[in-house]
Amino acid sequence: MECVWLKRDLRVLDHAPLTEAADHGPVLVLYVYEPDVLAVPETDRSHVAFVNQSLREVREALRERGGELVLRTGRMPDVLEALHRAHAFDRLWSHEETGLDVTFARDRAVARWCRDRGVAWEQRTQFGVFRGRSRRDAWSRAWTARMRRPVLPAPERITFAKEAAPGEIQTPEVLGMPDSGRTDVQCGGARAATAVLDDFFAGRGADYAKGMSSPLSAGRVCSRLSPHLAYGTISLRSVLETTVRQADRFDALARAGRLDGRDAEHDPRWPGALESFAKRLRWHCHFIQKLESEPEIEFRNMSRAFDGLRTEDPHAWTGFERDRFDAWQEGRTGFPMVDACMRSLRATGWINFRMRALLMSFASYHLWLHWRPTGQVLARRFLDFEPGIHYAQCQMQAGTTGINANRIYSPEKQVRDQDPEGRFLRRWLPELEGVPNEYLAAPERMPVGVQDAAGCRIGRDYPAPIVDARRAVAEARRRLASVQQSDEARREAGRVYRRHGSRKRPAWQRGHQ
Repeated sequence: MECVWLKRDLRVLDHAPLTEAADHGPVLVLYVYEPDVLAVPETDRSHVAFVNQSLREVREALRERGGELVLRTGRMPDVLEALHRAHAFDRLWSHEETGLDVTFARDRAVARWCRDRGVAWEQRTQFGVFRGRSRRDAWSRAWTARMRRPVLPAPERITFAKEAAPGEIQTPEVLGMPDSGRTDVQCGGARAATAVLDDFFAGRGADYAKGMSSPLSAGRVCSRLSPHLAYGTISLRSVLETTVRQADRFDALARAGRLDGRDAEHDPRWPGALESFAKRLRWHCHFIQKLESEPEIEFRNMSRAFDGLRTEDPHAWTGFERDRFDAWQEGRTGFPMVDACMRSLRATGWINFRMRALLMSFASYHLWLHWRPTGQVLARRFLDFEPGIHYAQCQMQAGTTGINANRIYSPEKQVRDQDPEGRFLRRWLPELEGVPNEYLAAPERMPVGVQDAAGCRIGRDYPAPIVDARRAVAEARRRLASVQQSDEARREAGRVYRRHGSRKRPAWQRGHQ
């Protein structure tokens, strides 16, 4: 008998462990609600709700093929031990996972259990992420080769060990998870993933390159596939294959002079949009590879030269630091774009990349907070939380990688550039409804008479800025420069680049290596 362990791969299409196991004999397909994973600060009940929606579809797809989904709750070695005693499977199949320390520890425990019981653990890759690589040389070529492999069809038939009790889907309430205040989140499942992908290529993605930066347009023009990729309801290879196919089609139309804009099928913006989108599919694996190669970056600075620069432990924070942290996570900093983004994220579980960078940059530079506790807040709120991408990006935006330029986003400039008429701001900050457009970026500059006319008194209806932006940024730059100019920082930059730095990459299109 074969046991297939589902983790962040909740699908039956392009699922190598499931396909291979089904070729060997009766299959027990397993998903486990793990208390240790559910208990980490990064996990939110919205994640579990998305997983549950996806599991219902997996169970349906397996039943259509003669199989079944077995659900259990507990520590993985204990669950495996109970199942093995009852069903004596010979092999455990799964995808490799690049996750948090808690899942790394879990996988080590599973490996020990397999060795002790004589069970072969067959792990397969599902991304362009490589185990055992300590340097980035030739990574792009290897990524391209792996991601061009054909998409695997779903198994036509699966023989199920019918004596195994299927078990029930566990709701967040049953699992004891607190309410997170989500009001408008994406649905899980392979059908939803396919619908989102099809809709993106049907027209709304044409403005991707231009519209992805503004929170006004990004929700419409971005693919919105990120939670589906994070939980594996669709494979990255499937998305890339579809993207390349679309790019080839639009290239042919362009050569024929038929990208004339007469309709969505002939929109001249598509080639640029697809090029930008494909780059981000590659970046997905580029960032996950960092955590795979150096799991410690979940906890410590990528460049050790920055150790001690900020206070990591919230228990050691001053009252001022705690107040800044609370204001930031609650969306009441007095900087409208920061507050609107945080409130939007809290309600929906999604915000576009530029605004994610703004939230982390503001917390790291303006408020001088350590990326670890702020990163945990964002992880809980991102429906699409992907550990490898997340903590690499947290460090990149906090300026602790040692190899990336420090990008300190101006909240005022983001209002002027991305939402000059305040449509996004007023949706999430109704207290600014009457504020004239010219004061939206910095409402504290309104004269008292204008505040009264707008029905928005600063300090009463909307907070005054919790820091002086200019002084805070100047101090952050001074502190960073004091480290960056050191010999240790230069040595660390070389080490970090050799392990994690991007190399010259080949063109992503087919036939252009």
